[in-house]
Amino acid sequence: MNQTERLYRIDQLIHQRTVVPFDDLLRELEISRATLKRDVAYMRDRLNAPIVYDRDRGGYCFAPSPLGPQYGLPGLWFNDREVLALLTMHRMLEDLDTGGLLGPHIQPLIARLKALLGTASDSVDEIMKRVRVIAAQNRPVAPNCFEVVGSALVSRRRIEIAYFTRSRNARGLRELSPQRLVHYRNAWYLDAWCHRTDSLRAFALDAIEQARLVDRRARDVSLAEVDRQLGSGYGIYRGRRLAWAILRFSADAARWVRAEIWHPKQQSRDLDDGRFELRVPFGATPELEMDILRHGEQVEVIAPASLRQRIADRLAQAQAPYR
Repeated sequence: MNQTERLYRIDQLIHQRTVVPFDDLLRELEISRATLKRDVAYMRDRLNAPIVYDRDRGGYCFAPSPLGPQYGLPGLWFNDREVLALLTMHRMLEDLDTGGLLGPHIQPLIARLKALLGTASDSVDEIMKRVRVIAAQNRPVAPNCFEVVGSALVSRRRIEIAYFTRSRNARGLRELSPQRLVHYRNAWYLDAWCHRTDSLRAFALDAIEQARLVDRRARDVSLAEVDRQLGSGYGIYRGRRLAWAILRFSADAARWVRAEIWHPKQQSRDLDDGRFELRVPFGATPELEMDILRHGEQVEVIAPASLRQRIADRLAQAQAPYR
């Protein structure tokens, strides 16, 4: 019987019998006196169990609380490795959650996980220092924006936003029915039904300058439909009408690109001359163009012709300042 099973058994016996003698616990658990004392101390110190030894009644019992029952064993248990893994993920979340949407709500759980590790707390502090996530080109979001959007998602209400459309250098008001939050390339986006355009759109949260809840029920769109319209092409602004880009990378670039996932439905093959061919579906082109251009002369666009010409034009424009 491992420690987790013993703790549950101690809890069960005391709840069933009200008072359980020390020797009865020893016989039931088949452990040493020292181990039983450690288990009881763990329940008291780490799990906040109000377990006491009543000398008059000759056994262990739970002390009554003036506020009523405040203790209960958690329904999910982790060993030390699993707790450390959860804390590592929390460290990563701290670096990604620049808007503060999740951190305050998760902090009480983290404190409890640290307590569960007991004497391994030094390892906790060490691993928290040894994990680092660098959020390159991160675009912070105002905490109040996260709060409004998060509240609207949960309560299924609409929001009104003042939005800055960078591509047109224009500002305007929009009423949205939020569908889901998306974290993509170190930035947060909101997939929402836009009541001004009567269509599904993706909005960058860092471009929302003001947001407020509207006392109207949000329009619900199935997540399958959201995926169909916004989740099939390349990048965050995907478009509905998809085409396939065929890209060929040099043998040198192939060593890196071969290990990359550009799109969940991508297709790829190795060519006889050592090059690597990648096919990805796309709708709108801006993000795909940027990913192609970062490989410079190491990639050639084979199809479609419109994308090939677009990349050629942008490479020519990039040369102009250096002539």
